[in-house]
Amino acid sequence: MSYENYLAGDPVIVTAALTGGVHGKEANPNIPETPEEIGRAAGAVEAAGASVVHLHARRPNGERSFETERFQAIDDAVRRHTDDVVIQHSTGGTGAPDADRHLPLRTDPPPEMASLDMGPLNRYDHLTSENTRGLVNSLHAEMIDRGIKPELEVFNDGHRNELYGLLDRRDLADPVYATLIFGPGTLTRPRPENFLTAIGDLPDDALFNTLGFGRHQLPFAAMGLLFGGHVRVGLEDNVYYRRGEPAESNAQLVERVARLAEELGRPIAATDETRSLLGLNG
Repeated sequence: MSYENYLAGDPVIVTAALTGGVHGKEANPNIPETPEEIGRAAGAVEAAGASVVHLHARRPNGERSFETERFQAIDDAVRRHTDDVVIQHSTGGTGAPDADRHLPLRTDPPPEMASLDMGPLNRYDHLTSENTRGLVNSLHAEMIDRGIKPELEVFNDGHRNELYGLLDRRDLADPVYATLIFGPGTLTRPRPENFLTAIGDLPDDALFNTLGFGRHQLPFAAMGLLFGGHVRVGLEDNVYYRRGEPAESNAQLVERVARLAEELGRPIAATDETRSLLGLNG
């Protein structure tokens, strides 16, 4: 994907990351946590233009959950409140046993997509999410067995190497879909030159999704739009609308990027277009 795709006016897939697994209502009281709150948020972002919802599960006390039953309750709520969105489960996590990381894949029906972290990353001062190659392989194998499209989460340059390693070890269904993540810590430094390097270093014919943390969400979404990529926004990644102003909702963030896409001449992909672009139609 490149500037030529932008000039061609290719449709853009908007993913909304509704809640995340780290910060909660203490960071922004508008973050949805219960299945019903997440379901209503999914309906609102669908109306705003998102065709993919990226989901984490929370326990009743707001803590991260990997339990299949909790994801099932969220999926059921999302389906009640939406017409037709692509459900994408997170399998990422810190300090969780490998077996637990598989549980989000086992809902009925399974999600159409699931995230697959490409390697280790530091979290806070004392935690590392290991994401060993063995875990990546086992998660990928279960995704393929259950007909789930992997969304390859690439947090830094080394993870792009791991993406190529996964391609060497396993068959990945076309198109390869990678989310390029920019921000602090272990993530790729959020600089435009690093964005250009990242998109130029992807496999031929891969599709990319652009994710900037915090204040980098909007400018990196704009770069994703300009270089023919897709975009992810939402309260998981950014709790503010602008400096000092908490976002009112996930839908507010989706509405903004949808307006930007329209101004730039990139039509928003409807859900059927999204499924076609990502090869989700079987």
